Amino acid sequence: MAPSPWAMAPSPLSFASTAQVGAGTAFATGYYEPEIAGSRTPGADYQVPIYRRPPDLIDVDLGQFSDNLKGKTIRGRVEGRNFIPYSARADIESGALAGRALELAWAADPVEFFFLQVQGSGRLRLPDGSVMRIGYEGQNGRDYTGIGKLMKDRGLIQAGSMQDIMAYLRAHPEEGRAIMQENRSFVFFKEITGAGPLGALGLPVTPEATVAADPRYVPLGAPVLLSLDRAEAGGVWIAQDTGGAIKGANRFDTFWGAGERARTIAGGMSARGTSYLLLPVGTLARLKSSAATAPQP
Repeated sequence: MAPSPWAMAPSPLSFASTAQVGAGTAFATGYYEPEIAGSRTPGADYQVPIYRRPPDLIDVDLGQFSDNLKGKTIRGRVEGRNFIPYSARADIESGALAGRALELAWAADPVEFFFLQVQGSGRLRLPDGSVMRIGYEGQNGRDYTGIGKLMKDRGLIQAGSMQDIMAYLRAHPEEGRAIMQENRSFVFFKEITGAGPLGALGLPVTPEATVAADPRYVPLGAPVLLSLDRAEAGGVWIAQDTGGAIKGANRFDTFWGAGERARTIAGGMSARGTSYLLLPVGTLARLKSSAATAPQP
């Protein structure tokens, strides 16, 4: 866990102490498991490739090279004697991975698939009516850009909900494609059988109970108490997942499951308030004591 100021707060639970990380000022969005039209084979209605993780995409743990870089990783590929960034979204959509037999399936709608990538997992409704579940298998290492904020800053939309963004992208297909490509991040998938979707712990996430958080500040598996200006997102959540856009001590993404209700709530979720970690009684005091007595560099 990255160094950060911890503060004790009163807890209504007799078995827990409540720890505030940093300022404790929380911002929470929502995610869900989307279902979109797809096929295991390409066809006239299925032209958007869904790729497996390429074998030449390499993760590098920078902490192995310098203590100052502990906890930092980068992704890229080797070209000759150099390690270079991996292909960005625009390059991949222009065919950078074509002809390598990496296609897992094909989607019918590029806008729906873009948002499935943002969610990190989803369901493909196949032509015969059956369902194929796909889950996160990696990302190209490029920075994530939230196109909602980008579009609001340019005056293209007034609100920032997923529904507003999708409506604009569909009404302006050429401009919309260029906007989506400004998010250079691209997600790769694998087929999931059995329970899912899977979170960062490798276990199925639970609707209305799982929250994605930044593990540098919130340990995976920790209970998190959210008190927000959106009542449905308040209460106790369990940090079981992470996300490319979920960075910072008090940034959270609440999971709402699958279906139209989940899509509506998650797509419009933007909540602010306070957040606390729930820790066993005495844990915070031990952490503070250890930090106070640790040798200073």
